Amino acid sequence: MAPTKIVNSQNKHPNTAVVMRKGITTRNQKAVMANNPVNTKGPTIIKDPRIKRKAEASPLKEKTTKRSALGNITNAIGKSLGVQLPEAKRVVKKSQILQPVKSSAAPAHNLRNTERVVVKTDNVIPAKPKVVTRAKVAKKTEEHVDVTSKVQVRKSLDLEKSEESSLYVSALEEVAEDISKKCDKNAKLQETKEKEEPPVVAKESIAERLDAPPAKVLPTGVAWDFDVENWSDPYQVSPYAMEIFEYLKGREELFPIGNYMEKQVCLSRWMRSLLVDWMVEVQESFELNHETLYLAVKLVDLYLTKVTVGKETLQLLGAASLFIASKFDERIPPMIEDFLYICDGAYSQRELIRMEMNVLKIVDFDLGIPLSYRFLRRYARCAKVSMPTLTLARYILEYSLMDYSTIMFSDSKIAAASLFLALQMKDLGGWTPTLEYYTGYKLDDLREIVKVLNEGLHKKPKDALATVRNKYSHKIFFEVAKVPLKDVLDI
Repeated sequence: MAPTKIVNSQNKHPNTAVVMRKGITTRNQKAVMANNPVNTKGPTIIKDPRIKRKAEASPLKEKTTKRSALGNITNAIGKSLGVQLPEAKRVVKKSQILQPVKSSAAPAHNLRNTERVVVKTDNVIPAKPKVVTRAKVAKKTEEHVDVTSKVQVRKSLDLEKSEESSLYVSALEEVAEDISKKCDKNAKLQETKEKEEPPVVAKESIAERLDAPPAKVLPTGVAWDFDVENWSDPYQVSPYAMEIFEYLKGREELFPIGNYMEKQVCLSRWMRSLLVDWMVEVQESFELNHETLYLAVKLVDLYLTKVTVGKETLQLLGAASLFIASKFDERIPPMIEDFLYICDGAYSQRELIRMEMNVLKIVDFDLGIPLSYRFLRRYARCAKVSMPTLTLARYILEYSLMDYSTIMFSDSKIAAASLFLALQMKDLGGWTPTLEYYTGYKLDDLREIVKVLNEGLHKKPKDALATVRNKYSHKIFFEVAKVPLKDVLDI
């Protein structure tokens, strides 16, 4: 015969010898305990016919849990909190029979279990209701009680723990009364507000106010407001365009370029023109932006203003300036090996990096230098000139990069002068009030610069400096380099 299975001591009830699964007393086990006396001689092994899972907030084993159709409030509290609440001890001389409060929200048959609720006078455990009756009531409740009756609103724990008589009012009836009172109160307040306050006019939202263009009073003779016309275009940045270019004009004085050729013993104007022509060729070969070229030329002039450079390091200075400008302005800048290659191996990587560091130190790492190319594009857009006319102005401006006599002019002024000269060469008129409004310059401010630019175009072209001329003689650039020059200007 097989030996009797040894039961773990942790699964034995402290008072009885009934074996339990994980310390849980089932209803069948309780029934056996109630009908049979405790066997003091030896433990009685009872096999659990069903496997049940204990809930997180199940009632205590010593207590009998009651549940009404609408839900016992005390049980609802314990279940909602997920804890077992000890029963409050109170001394009551006489049992109090509570009369049920009928609620219109619950059916009549659901009040059977709430007709008599007796407050216990001591710690005696009342008799447990039959399982069959409880199952029937639960089944009926699930079938007939609507959704609203299942939602229970409990009272506070302080009211349950008070020493007063525990007369529980129906939760649904109490909620209905509170809601009706609040609705009546809100309706009265709304009526008084409507009588006292005038009707509110719908205010314009902040987004609508920001999107709406401002009402500007233009000076006399200005044909249009370019920023207002393009107010909804995010690429134009119309709300801030005027302020941005006024700020750039104010920064021009932070980057002065002097007559440095007198200090440069080993350099000449011709050598500088050759360097700029080579930089234009590099820009075209690498397909760099025009802003990159203009920034690189500016860096070269700023460095030569403060540092004396030998003839053998001039090309290294141009390559380092292009390297810095491409990293600042290009989406995908060329690698350092590319710049070493275009220098034909004349410099090492260490020398190029050292020159890059020196240039950045000279400009104090401030690369936000105002460029004439940016001013020209802004002025041409505001004047609504055609693309061939703008390209001609670009050719005049880029050709002036090789001219040493233009390095001391303001970038904004030389851009305006290039546009005016292009208009003159195309016979499109002179300086208009619209251009004067957007550039901030009168014709008197540009007269000297226009003459210098026109003289530079009339110089005999040299084969060594033919990169810019050949570039703008292409059909892509409308062959603007072949436009006839003006001997006499209307200024």
